[in-house]
Amino acid sequence: MTSQTLQWGGRFRGAADPELLAFGSSLEDDLPLAAFDARCSQAHVCALAGGGIIDEQTADALRAALDAVVCEIGDGSFAAAARSGGAEDIHGAIDARVRELAPVAGARLHAGRSRNDQVATTLCLYAAARAQAGKNRCLAIAQRLLERARQELAAGTLLAGTTHGQPAQPISLAFWLAAAAEPFARAARAFATVAAEAMHSMPLGSAALAGSSLPLDRRAAANLLGFAEPSRNALDAIGTRDALLDCAHAWVRACASASRICAELVVWAGGPFGYVRIGDASSTGSSLMPQKRNPDIFELVRGGAHEVTAAYTGALTTLIGLPLSYHRDLQQCKRLAIGCIERAMSLLDAFARALDDVTFVAEKMNAAANDGYVVATDLAEALVASGLDARQAHSLVGARVCLAEEARRALDASDLQALGATLDNPAFSAPLDAAASVAAKRTEGSTSPVCVARALDALAEELAALEHLP
Repeated sequence: MTSQTLQWGGRFRGAADPELLAFGSSLEDDLPLAAFDARCSQAHVCALAGGGIIDEQTADALRAALDAVVCEIGDGSFAAAARSGGAEDIHGAIDARVRELAPVAGARLHAGRSRNDQVATTLCLYAAARAQAGKNRCLAIAQRLLERARQELAAGTLLAGTTHGQPAQPISLAFWLAAAAEPFARAARAFATVAAEAMHSMPLGSAALAGSSLPLDRRAAANLLGFAEPSRNALDAIGTRDALLDCAHAWVRACASASRICAELVVWAGGPFGYVRIGDASSTGSSLMPQKRNPDIFELVRGGAHEVTAAYTGALTTLIGLPLSYHRDLQQCKRLAIGCIERAMSLLDAFARALDDVTFVAEKMNAAANDGYVVATDLAEALVASGLDARQAHSLVGARVCLAEEARRALDASDLQALGATLDNPAFSAPLDAAASVAAKRTEGSTSPVCVARALDALAEELAALEHLP
């Protein structure tokens, strides 16, 4: 690192240890922030010019230099130059490049600001953009699951719904797909909230911690960047990382939802189930066993959810016990949170691509939906509807299940006859197959085709509304 890249040093007589400077560098972690930091500098030019601190000629020179930096960031040349130049962080790298492009005007750029308010603002811009990307990705996943659910509803595909991993009650595949879509609709709502909150209060102009004695036009800068207003308290503004952490948390939530679907698909792809076939584009093989088709992508996404959760937790705990104002510990928080977000983006992208490569094996699902004793609850509820209390009904049907297990048969008409006898009602009836069980559900939000169709329509409306949110 040289005096050209460092933004400090006048107070020191001796040279800094280059290895310790390299240890403290955050450049690699900062590179995803480059475009946002350049926007932040453009807004600061606006604040300087609006306050009369620089003249319009200087402002134009700074804008031109920053526009050139933005182009270099876009084509990838800026990152390579910053690395070779040994910049301490992205802020110093951009400042140094502006001074190369406009030496006289560039020396005026940092007036009235600190890296403290600069990084806080840059992180808000980054969080808002990544939250918007998260919203779009979750909407796309939810929309695709919705489309698949409509297809399977029309096909009438069923499966044995589970609790504790055990067959529980028949449901439709459309119902399962809708359940998979709902968390992504919630995640999209969460991302929209994060994006709006991140752009509420602008830290820029807070300087190091106390504000500036220079007459910066903070409102002009806020308007240029799209913030609702300048921050109210400089001390809080430079030390908070709420927007960044909120964004990371939203990504963690989305990945957690994806991991649960992955877990089910991995099981379903296995031989004992065979509910799904994962296409060649999303499968891998074994280096030894020629027959293998491995659901690696879904396993990696499932495992990656743990990785991003750990990074988020590390970022959050960095703040615990940290006094107000800026402390270098916040660099660790930034590194972990950015790493969490960038990794989560790749996980959700991979999940979305692999999800499109899944084919459901309807015949195996339908067969499993009618296997075992998954209609037992229907018999118990029919007894309740006939006048028995819930405990009596549960006990009577449980006894019939025991008898059927001993005889190695399914629940059948003989069980209905026996249960009807206890009611003194020879006409007693209840669903004895999966399709009848699914159709018999009445409560709103249930697995019956009518309820699923209604829920899918409501979900479609919500996704459309979320899509149009800013």
